[in-house]
Amino acid sequence: MSDIKQLKKAVILAAGYGTRFLPATKAQPKEMLPLVDKPIVQYLVEEAVAAGLKEIILVTGKNKRAIEDHFDRAPELEAFLESRGKSDMARMVREISSLAFFAYVRQKEQKGTADAVLAARPLIGDEAFAVMSGDDIIETKPSALEQMIKVYEKYHAPVTCLMRVPPENTHRYGVIEGQEVEPGIWKIKRAVEKPAPGTAPSNLATITKFILTRDFVPYLERVAPVQGELYIPPAMDTYIKEGGEFYGCEVKGEWYDCGNKLGYMKGAVHFALQHPEIGPEFRQYLRDLKV
Repeated sequence: MSDIKQLKKAVILAAGYGTRFLPATKAQPKEMLPLVDKPIVQYLVEEAVAAGLKEIILVTGKNKRAIEDHFDRAPELEAFLESRGKSDMARMVREISSLAFFAYVRQKEQKGTADAVLAARPLIGDEAFAVMSGDDIIETKPSALEQMIKVYEKYHAPVTCLMRVPPENTHRYGVIEGQEVEPGIWKIKRAVEKPAPGTAPSNLATITKFILTRDFVPYLERVAPVQGELYIPPAMDTYIKEGGEFYGCEVKGEWYDCGNKLGYMKGAVHFALQHPEIGPEFRQYLRDLKV
């Protein structure tokens, strides 16, 4: 059990190569792919900030400089927009850099989510912190992170985000076995990373959204590789076996796995339909499609 303190930091994992989106990601980070007119990573930052986390640590890798540039000031662009009478756009661009305090650390090798979190350890200190993936967008209110924070504040223990997946797809995820202690809240008994087909203990998958505590972090150093990468669920399993409590928050909402083409395109359609500028016209376009 961890001492409860107000969460301030979110670690966003954005170091992957994005090979599923080649050639688009040959020279730009997949986290900068836009959902209409906003990059995926900005949705995550805005979710963290709305949940009260104002210190954002981005774990990046080679060729990810565009992420840093996006959250930095752009005085020349702002001046250009102002000179063209586009003050609203200039203000929007300026406000991106003011969303939060940003810090960056590089993951030297692409060795998985557990290794990426450990890369950020010097900037985390001894505080509890949130972890978010540059792939997962969940559209729900209150946000997935806000729901998870409530669980953390109640149980004073690490929390993961859970989503139900088709049983035939469980081999792609970390999957938990647990006891539902209240509606949608699970006390996890064990966690399995990428179980062999037909062996998953449930269809509750852990999404890369966590709230982790200082007593849990050392378990990430003990993780054995799965298919060559170091994942968080095996550390969860060891932590639980050695007496720690770990909870899962089953989130109800639309989950867009933007780490694959189909999930990304579903997300793009969803956010286009919600967009105040193009939403109505785009909706009519979809109605008129002959497919």
